[in-house]
Amino acid sequence: MISSIDSIGEVLKLFVSKKSADRMLLDTKGVLNDKFYAKDIDRSVLISSIDSYRLAHNRDIELKYGELGENILIDYNPYRLKSGIQIQIGKAILEISQHCTLCKSLTKIDSKLPKLLKEDRGIFAKVITAGEIKQRDKIYLIKN
Repeated sequence: MISSIDSIGEVLKLFVSKKSADRMLLDTKGVLNDKFYAKDIDRSVLISSIDSYRLAHNRDIELKYGELGENILIDYNPYRLKSGIQIQIGKAILEISQHCTLCKSLTKIDSKLPKLLKEDRGIFAKVITAGEIKQRDKIYLIKN
C-alpha cells in the first residue's frame, strides 16, 4: 500500500478543535471530538506545513502553532499535492480534497496574513481509512 520505504515527512503537532493533542482518532467523518466533525467530509482534516509558519515569521508575523486552524502540522510542504492523492499517516489514510480557501478570520491575527498565506495556509483532506495518528508519525504517499 505504501509507495516506498522512505517517508515524505513527519507529523510535528496535532490539534483537535485548536487544542494540542499527542494523538487523534479519525473515522470517515473526520477527527473525533473536533468541532468540524461530520460537517463537511471533504474538508474534515486540515493539514498545514511548518513552512506556512516560517513564511509568516519572515514577514514579522508571530503565530503559535495551531493558530492557522490546522488539525495536523507537518514538516513537509504539501501544497503542490493535487486533489485525489492519498497519503498514509499512522494507520489512517487521507485523500487530498482541496486547498484551503482564503480565511478572513486570520485578519484577527494580522491584517496581512490572509493575503500572505492565500496559497500556503493548508490543504483539506477526507478520511478514507479510519485510524489513529500520533505526533512523530511518518507520512507516506500511496501509490495508486
